[in-house]
Amino acid sequence: MVIARLKTTLGQLLLQRRLVTEQQLEMALAKQEETGERIGQILVNNRFVDEIAMLQTLAEQLQLSFADLRSFDFDTQLVQSLTETHARRYGAIVLEDRGIDFLVGMKDPMDLFASDELERILQRPITPAVVKPEELDNTLDLAYRRTDEIATFATELDGELTDGQFDLAELALGADDSEAPVVKLLQSIFEDAVQVRASDIHIEPDESVLRIRQRVDGVLQEQVMKEKRIASALVLRLKLLSGLDISEKRLPQDGRFSLLVKGRKLDVRLSTMPIANGESVVMRLLDQTEGVTDLNEVGMPSEMLARFRRLVTMPHGLILVTGPTGSGKTTTLYGALQELNVIDKKIISVEDPVEYKLQRINQVQINEKIDLDFARVLRSALRQDPDILMVGEIRDRETADIALRAAMTGHLVLSTLHTNDALASAMRLVDMGVEGFLAATALRALVAQRLVRRLCESCKQVHVIDESERLWLGHLLKNRSSSATFFKTSGCHRCNNTGYRGRIGVFEMLVMNQELGDALRRGDSAEFIRTAQRTPGYVPLVRSALEFAEQGITSLEDVQRVSEQIDDSEDFLVSD
Repeated sequence: MVIARLKTTLGQLLLQRRLVTEQQLEMALAKQEETGERIGQILVNNRFVDEIAMLQTLAEQLQLSFADLRSFDFDTQLVQSLTETHARRYGAIVLEDRGIDFLVGMKDPMDLFASDELERILQRPITPAVVKPEELDNTLDLAYRRTDEIATFATELDGELTDGQFDLAELALGADDSEAPVVKLLQSIFEDAVQVRASDIHIEPDESVLRIRQRVDGVLQEQVMKEKRIASALVLRLKLLSGLDISEKRLPQDGRFSLLVKGRKLDVRLSTMPIANGESVVMRLLDQTEGVTDLNEVGMPSEMLARFRRLVTMPHGLILVTGPTGSGKTTTLYGALQELNVIDKKIISVEDPVEYKLQRINQVQINEKIDLDFARVLRSALRQDPDILMVGEIRDRETADIALRAAMTGHLVLSTLHTNDALASAMRLVDMGVEGFLAATALRALVAQRLVRRLCESCKQVHVIDESERLWLGHLLKNRSSSATFFKTSGCHRCNNTGYRGRIGVFEMLVMNQELGDALRRGDSAEFIRTAQRTPGYVPLVRSALEFAEQGITSLEDVQRVSEQIDDSEDFLVSD
């Protein structure tokens, strides 16, 4: 491999293209003298220049091509000409076989040692291409899935089992057990889950097969293995990791453990349940490395986010965030707590379970086995002189009463409720037995949310709506038409052929006023809904989801899914 002699520096080229100013370049050069970092990275880190623009300029300087991995059409077999170990060690991916040489995307195309090693491994000359480092890592995660490895380890483990009997010494936890087949299999399962950003792992023994399913962007993906009898070995190992009773197979059990996977610290919440063919295990994966999601990133429109921030800085009152399980309620509340977490505020959270550890916040884990429930902890928490209380979930009248009375006596209370939408939440409190005047006085706002899938930017296509979708849109918009261009899924390597990559929150917010309070006091649900729909700033969930579809962020399919999840959809149409 030959790198061209550099006649013009990267900084000079960026200056010529007017991508940076002379002042920005001088600042970056001064920083480079101090730290030894590369000039391009300094400019990007300080947001003086867009990373893609910088990399394209770098490619021009080196007389190399720039490969945008987001839209590149990969040959998986060609990519795997390099082992995953070599690809990650040298920061490289094989892009094209050009006969006389390979085109190889590299994090650092000027790394001559890496280039020489790649030529030795591939036994052919290479021509480097400049790629975005983050996209290279993402692409390698998708290119080197663990599915074949999982199948191989499953076969290996099955070969060591005889009639469902296990070597407990091998399955037990030990310092030198890394080579045990069950350990290698579980490690591969977790690594694969991390690579595809799965939120949950399901291990389900069926009548004749073992199903391992991963929930990615809210949708389950499945790998089926014929080695059904290994399920018991996996469950046993996971129970040992979680400190559960390995002899108890008749009752459900819940546990928790932590592990390090691909440099990421995972907190795993585990639930077992006896089923007809053995025990089912579901694991929720909480990535502690990334920490709490910032409020700016949850998906709230800027105007709604500004109102929400004003609400959570009020000295007292109850703010409810509602939605079904897995809709992102806890993420939103954690984002709010992170902003409220200052020295002069005493914050106590009561959770089941505690998902993320937050400094300075007193987090209490519910334990109903010892009668430590939400109501009991709340009563004690109020004697701890708190300014802000976060209640993981309001489940009964007693908890609701305590939370509402705390909100009326100088405390800001944040909590969640399992309801379909914001409008149903207030009446849900009344249905629990809470007095209407208490709810009307203490409630400040109701927020409902869902998660919709983001369309993959690399493969989304224009979607021409059909007649049924046209009718549905007309019904939703009260016969007003939408002039937006909608997009649909296609599928590519970047999104694992799903057409989607990531999720974003969809919200509706109802801020309480006098009219709403009066309807709540009377327990008049019909009047409450009518008044809410007339309230300035209120936008129904489905309409918020449709706005994301109109912006090309999600698909009409996902908007319709949100619509189907909400009961009495007539109540959620856009009001004139």
